[in-house]
Amino acid sequence: MTEAHPEQRRMTISDPQVMRALAHPARMAIMEHLSTVEGGATATECAEIAGLSPSATSYHLRELAKFGLIREAPSRGDARERVWQAFSPSYYVESGPDADAEARAAEAALVEAHMARDSQRVRDWIRRAPDEPPEWYAAAWFSDSLLLLTAEELLELNNAIQELIDPYRRRLRTNPPEGARSVAVQYRALPID
Repeated sequence: MTEAHPEQRRMTISDPQVMRALAHPARMAIMEHLSTVEGGATATECAEIAGLSPSATSYHLRELAKFGLIREAPSRGDARERVWQAFSPSYYVESGPDADAEARAAEAALVEAHMARDSQRVRDWIRRAPDEPPEWYAAAWFSDSLLLLTAEELLELNNAIQELIDPYRRRLRTNPPEGARSVAVQYRALPID
């Protein structure tokens, strides 16, 4: 019997209310942070990531908890401090092929929010790229390729890309080498015709 891969604990989200709860830039930042930090984080720590006040961040944390996306983590010893952790290290959003209009709209809103975040990350990189160390400037990569594939070949390609990425996932990498940085990788493979 083989041990389950950590990514197999991925939570599937199909409820439109949960999708709408996630479709907020601060909540996406909080979820990303809580999915990667060991032992969880407080509202004050999450506020730094989300760019909000601790009280506004507390509201977003309670909303995420209400939808079962995060939960209270064991205390760090200070009873006044509330520590939060992600319920699952990863989530997958899918309304399903038979979804109604409400679910499709909620899924589209969440995808749009993620795309806006990803686009902002690219704009931030372009702005600061000239000031980056030469090795990071040279390592950054943008690519847009048109491929000609069958559905089966696309599945094979997607699986191969995931296998290449998995060892470097921030939440799974326990001993990264000195100089390692968080890197945002967006991969999309969609039929265009």
